[in-house]
Amino acid sequence: MQTSLMPLLSRSRRPSAVIEQTDVERLKYGSGKNKKKKEIKFNVTPNRPRLRSRSASQSSTDSYSSASYTGSSSDEDDVNPREKVQKNTKGFSDFCVKNVEHHAFGRREIEIAEQEMPGLMALRRRAEADKPLVGAKIMGCTHITAQTAVLIETLSCLGASVRWAACNIYSTQNEVSAALAEAGFAIFAWKGETEEDFWWCIDRCINAEQWQPNTILDDGGDATHLMLKKYPAMFNMVKGIVEESVTGVHRLYQLSKSGKLSVPAMNVNDSVTKTKFDNLYSCRESILDALKRTTDVMFGGKQVLICGYGEVGKGCTSALKGLGATVMVTEIDPICALQACMDGFRVMKLEEVVRQIDIIITCTGNKNVVMRQHLDRLKNGCIVCNMGHSNTEIDVASLRTPELTWEKVRSQVDHIIWPDGKRIILLAEGRLVNLSCSSVPSFVVSITATTQALALIELFNAPPGRYKQDVYLLPKKMDEYVASLHLSTFDAHLTELSDDQAKYLGLNKAGPFKPNIYRY
Repeated sequence: MQTSLMPLLSRSRRPSAVIEQTDVERLKYGSGKNKKKKEIKFNVTPNRPRLRSRSASQSSTDSYSSASYTGSSSDEDDVNPREKVQKNTKGFSDFCVKNVEHHAFGRREIEIAEQEMPGLMALRRRAEADKPLVGAKIMGCTHITAQTAVLIETLSCLGASVRWAACNIYSTQNEVSAALAEAGFAIFAWKGETEEDFWWCIDRCINAEQWQPNTILDDGGDATHLMLKKYPAMFNMVKGIVEESVTGVHRLYQLSKSGKLSVPAMNVNDSVTKTKFDNLYSCRESILDALKRTTDVMFGGKQVLICGYGEVGKGCTSALKGLGATVMVTEIDPICALQACMDGFRVMKLEEVVRQIDIIITCTGNKNVVMRQHLDRLKNGCIVCNMGHSNTEIDVASLRTPELTWEKVRSQVDHIIWPDGKRIILLAEGRLVNLSCSSVPSFVVSITATTQALALIELFNAPPGRYKQDVYLLPKKMDEYVASLHLSTFDAHLTELSDDQAKYLGLNKAGPFKPNIYRY
């Protein structure tokens, strides 16, 4: 299939709290008559950053960001960013972030991320001269992290104008949003938004003076939902939607089935470069990071239940099994269940093991997976968390009742205490735990972000009629192109088919190398 992308395919640390100490600390060792006291002097440099504090924060919605290497913005005040008047150093004020003055720390994080995002940076260099997104007005609603910032700045380098909001109230890195605001981007996001703030931020990105979006990059479908519901005329003028999450794609297919999807949409979630890398390899690393940062738990010997054995579930089970946990799986799909069995995991019903598990992780993309009757039966000290996009998998609302006590342990960590003294540990209030409580590998995000960028270029430049009012997958050729951009990092060298071999297989020597029905 010829596409508009074929020419392209061929050619800080916010210092944690400043150390307020000018005197020399002295540690004295030794005692008794025969031991000489030894004085060791430590020169404490003012303004020198230290490692992030592990002390308890006061609220789940504070600005502490364990998803940020810098510890994110401090709790310097409790003023809602919507009530602040902020401008960057050039007088730009079309943004709403926690504190724009922290932009320098965010910029350092972005620079670190760029080093681990070779594919996206390569796409930026190759396509910058052509500016394939000139005229594109992209309304973005994704996690706002250092990796997302690299994507946003890449889209801008390719000619796009963007406005961006967060798709999760806990995953925003405050310094990164500050750095983007300082760079002149319309960013509306901060860690710890309320539900009202969340929708207000998305609305500010959609409904702006002298700016109307013509493409949407969504993660979860919230921007699509709000625009369709509140601004239907504007929605109908959009050239296309790019969606990267299971939840958002499910919503798009529902809209298509009901005849309410009036614009083309690109399903990035089911691209091989998203499903096999972001969902599997990223979650394999980030689940351990999130659990360790929040609970300091040792995995060896623990009884762990993973709800769902899709790509996310496969990544989680692989990681936990590797560290000595006894892992069990729940599944509704007999094929996924058989895979779990063949991989050495017991497939059980939640009700059968609910009393014995030490950790339960949901990753189904569904709702009402872990309900109050299950939570009531969990053992004392059980860790409960979610690796799915939405906060619908664990029935957290049922825990907000008078007989249960919520006790804040640290940021994103709550004890829920029953009248008999039993307590469970709930992470991120049932929201996406890896991006709420830790970080994700920049390299894997580079793969997904490159796929997103190519999908936006394709939809924006496609001639009228190429895409109908339906949901599409990226062409296989583009998936392969994204993968190829990342191979040089590993000094990988692809074998080339001879003419005779290509003819024998019925392939073009340049690809694509697999049919769309191939399952990697």
